[in-house]
Amino acid sequence: MMADLHIHSTFSNDGRSTVDEIIKAAKAKGLGCIAITDHNSFASFEEASKYDGIIVIPGEEVSSAEGHILAYGINCEIPRGKTVSETIDMIHDAGGIAVAAHPYRWWSGLGENNVIPEFDAVEAFNARSTKGSNNKAYKLASKMKKPITAGSDAHHIDSIASAYAEFSNDITDHEGIIKAILGNEVKLNGRHRTRTDTIRYGHKSITEWIGRGFKKM
Repeated sequence: MMADLHIHSTFSNDGRSTVDEIIKAAKAKGLGCIAITDHNSFASFEEASKYDGIIVIPGEEVSSAEGHILAYGINCEIPRGKTVSETIDMIHDAGGIAVAAHPYRWWSGLGENNVIPEFDAVEAFNARSTKGSNNKAYKLASKMKKPITAGSDAHHIDSIASAYAEFSNDITDHEGIIKAILGNEVKLNGRHRTRTDTIRYGHKSITEWIGRGFKKM
């Protein structure tokens, strides 16, 4: 089963696709599972959970004080702006697992020193990260003996499934996906960000970062 574990909808301030558009695109691209991980918002899950024929993991991308953290399997919205340790504790209290998102992305990644042992996994393949950054994330996960995840980090349906995780076809719900993540029963696949994409994406992200007053999204 193919699963894109990092997608943004219009519930993110920079997302361009509705939940309905995401579900339809994911099915058309052969995905059996998705996680809509909007920036500091859990609002998409109520709508997404109404669809049949695809597993939807309740998720959020939380802006901690030090960088972005993916939350999977939560039952409520996790507030932004807390320390890494506080954010992880809140994710666990909400029944979820905490994943270090694209840790080597300099304007929103945690950085190596903030990927602490309390994390449940590391995002080792992100389609909006360079091959070098993804390789470093994979090596960090291996060094820490942590499971790995992957996702497109899509902000538009065209990018959905550009990076994805592969799981057993026997899994039937999001609890099974999370169990497989924790058991490191996953393979990663997809494409890395190209040099041209890096220039375009870097300009866009830096401009937005300056516009936010040098604050993380």
